[in-house]
Amino acid sequence: MELKNKTAIITGAGKGIGKAIAVELAKQGVHLGLMARSAADLEALQAELQTAYGVKVRYASVDITKREDVDRAVQELAGALGSVDILVNNAGIAQFGTLADMDPEQWERIIQTNLMGTYYVTRAVLPTFLGQNSGNIINIASTAGERGFATGSAYCASKFAVLGMTEALMQEVRKSNIRVTTLTPSTVNTELAANAGLKIGDEDRMMQPEDVAELVLATLQLPPRVFVKTAGIWTTNPQ
Repeated sequence: MELKNKTAIITGAGKGIGKAIAVELAKQGVHLGLMARSAADLEALQAELQTAYGVKVRYASVDITKREDVDRAVQELAGALGSVDILVNNAGIAQFGTLADMDPEQWERIIQTNLMGTYYVTRAVLPTFLGQNSGNIINIASTAGERGFATGSAYCASKFAVLGMTEALMQEVRKSNIRVTTLTPSTVNTELAANAGLKIGDEDRMMQPEDVAELVLATLQLPPRVFVKTAGIWTTNPQ
């Protein structure tokens, strides 16, 4: 599918996987609406992409756990860009600890960000997709949404829930020509992973954000008559 002059909204776009996806789509001529907490990161990325690729880029600094702020940000971005064809829900947080030891407020914050934030943004964009009878939604989950592990109760719960929500949404909207996909990468070499204490190996042997961005691009470029329901991406030979 030709992506040039399509429009995408990407959450968590200031760093890591979200930033890599924004760069990859800009290379294809996709206009971008960027969402993240840090306005400074988004402003720098906007300048970089507009200069390098000549695409239209707008951004909104927003906390995706706040529904009214999300609704306002999506409305502003869609109005500035003129349309929305693609939504990539990438924003997320990670922290690990046993269920007994993790502070309940931190447990809830992970659920609010990874699950409810994804829900709020999707719900804000979905009427546009239904109205135009087309759209692409890609939710970045994790292998942690497919198998639980010790100290991962909150993170795993949030990602299991994203997989279930995405599956249900896919069944609801595919008849409206809306393609809904979940991607489940294993550990990616990002600041989020490092801050969460995950093992980050040699760059040549560790999955990079650009690898996930390549999968997003390949998924979007499929003919409109088909879509990827779920896809995992793993490091070949980690340390």
